[in-house]
Amino acid sequence: MDVASASIGYHQALLSQDVSLAVTKLALNSAQQSGAQLVETLQASDPNLGNIIDLKA
Repeated sequence: MDVASASIGYHQALLSQDVSLAVTKLALNSAQQSGAQLVETLQASDPNLGNIIDLKA
């Protein structure tokens, strides 16, 4: 393998790694936003919901 093809292969591998990292960061940010929205929704709900159960015997 000559130097030119080795260089091209190396740079393609670097580009692939950079793209993979960018996609992973996007997925992580999306998951963090979804989690934050879920926490907000849970905190906004009625804190007494489900604490009292009416039973008839």
